Amino acid sequence: MNEVLTTAGLASLDAADRDSALDAATPIVIVGHVDHGKSTLIGRLLHDTDNLQEGKVAQIIESSRKRGLQIEWSFLLDSLQIERDQGVTVDSTRIPFRLGSRQFVIVDAPGHRQFLRNMITGAADADAAVLVVDAREGAQEQTRRHAMLLRLIGIRHVIVLLNKVDLLEFDQEKVRAVEKSVTELLTQLDIRPSLFVPASARDGDNIASRSERSPWHTGPTLVEALAAVPSAESRAGLPLRMPVQDVYRFDDKRFVAGRIERGQVSVGDTVIIGAQGSRARVASVERWSAPARDTASAGESIALTLEPDVIPDRGDLLFFPGEEPLRSARVRARLFWLRQEPLRVGETFRLRLATAEHQVTVASIDSVVQLDDLSEAKADEVPPEGFAEITLAVAEAILFDPFTPGTTDGRGVLVDRNQKIVGGAPLIGPAEIGGDAAIYPSGSTLNAADRRKTRGHDGRVVWLTGLSGSGKSTLARKAEQILFERGTDAVVLDGDTLRTGLCSNLGFSEADRHENVRRAAEVAKILAEAGHVVLVTLISPLAKDRALARQIIGERFDEVFVAASVEVCESRDVKGLYAAAREGKIQDFTGVSAPYEAPESPALKLETGSAGIPELSARLADFAAARSRG
Repeated sequence: MNEVLTTAGLASLDAADRDSALDAATPIVIVGHVDHGKSTLIGRLLHDTDNLQEGKVAQIIESSRKRGLQIEWSFLLDSLQIERDQGVTVDSTRIPFRLGSRQFVIVDAPGHRQFLRNMITGAADADAAVLVVDAREGAQEQTRRHAMLLRLIGIRHVIVLLNKVDLLEFDQEKVRAVEKSVTELLTQLDIRPSLFVPASARDGDNIASRSERSPWHTGPTLVEALAAVPSAESRAGLPLRMPVQDVYRFDDKRFVAGRIERGQVSVGDTVIIGAQGSRARVASVERWSAPARDTASAGESIALTLEPDVIPDRGDLLFFPGEEPLRSARVRARLFWLRQEPLRVGETFRLRLATAEHQVTVASIDSVVQLDDLSEAKADEVPPEGFAEITLAVAEAILFDPFTPGTTDGRGVLVDRNQKIVGGAPLIGPAEIGGDAAIYPSGSTLNAADRRKTRGHDGRVVWLTGLSGSGKSTLARKAEQILFERGTDAVVLDGDTLRTGLCSNLGFSEADRHENVRRAAEVAKILAEAGHVVLVTLISPLAKDRALARQIIGERFDEVFVAASVEVCESRDVKGLYAAAREGKIQDFTGVSAPYEAPESPALKLETGSAGIPELSARLADFAAARSRG
């Protein structure tokens, strides 16, 4: 998060006092479609309420003048060069902000769809939201997504600011029509807007002072609406939850450091330590740059010394006896999926929950939200930037509290093997056991970096497709040998070999071919995740089946077209398959009585009718080696 502004009051505080002040502040998230005016709104709001540091206005005026613009309030926030160049907010920015004696933290969340990942974390702790909607355009795609996010992270106090009403000449009927459409959208998501404020952020209408151009608006200004936002209920009275951030040892003392998310703890209390279930007495409560006290409450970052001198792990949760969180190896979660590829059952991620990380597998996709009408229906996959409810299976039972608005409870995030956030996943509760729910897949504790360090290469799937007799298996076996001699862990998954074992119960109908590809892809994925370079030789004649393989395997997938005409393949047919097919002895034979859809843009094309096996197998081996080494 970038704290690009401070109020005059906070500017004089030292770091510890400033952090304490921010902990006590009310977080307000600002969301809205790109170009609907969030940054302009915040800049104007800070100016009109005297929350700018001295000299900031002069900087804005000078920055605007250099670009040949009138005063651009958004320059207060878009301080990164990339933001100015592109004209969109990239990161979530936290801004201390004071109204009278009350302290707020405004979170400016990005509106452009490629930056929604930052919004997930930026808006997670907000108590209320301002949804900015361009009065001319009304609710847009990002308006829907942001409204869904507000529902996902549990924000129910929503102020709708209808911006750029000056461009509608403050026409009351037109404004009311926009209010109605936005209200209908939010109502579908069980969000009741607290109020609507018609405004012009650029000109300051109804921001801090009432506009003479909208005499029909008798409700509060934005500043009055923010001042009326209910204060968050104190978390100090809730059961203790202190995730362990780290454990340090100085001299003869061991310090267990972390932030108290809720509840309070005092010297002499007995605490239980995470999944291990050990009990210990709190011997002391330690602080830095703050007066010593024997008690600490929600929101404080502290360290404890314990008796006996037990050693918690990072991610362990401290709580009191009799106030345990839930424990389950199968949990339900609401999901906002951020990856640009669909999510499918069976994919494995790390679930970040406070300071803990757990290996999880998507056990089922229970429902997916249709963004066009906000209905929910069961589906086989979650589309890019889609919303869904899913079930996650964990190798070992985890401790968690169900997601509760206004707290950090259950606020999970999914990350991939590259430590990139791919989804927000607040945990709803344990999943019921029964039927398929009795399956508990486990994930490896080794990651791709560990395997690459040992092997010198990443796992990869090179999927060879082509007609029967085109040379797929011959090339793959030769390439396997070349790769092995170079020190690469390579393995061939041959279509005929799979059909003698794993796929022996399948025929050659379109449905059976589809299932054959799915099974091969699942096996190839497992091998690739274990660090192998997998050469799959499967006719896989239909483009949709190869697309399925790509979806299952993900970014490790490369398609190679082994090209040869039917005539060439038939001339090499030592098994007599083509002849038998033409005589009607083999049904649904690709190239004769069943279609073959050649890849339109394969990663590599090998024409076996125009080059020899040594040359082509060397090319295949070089290609696989290069792809596995990035």
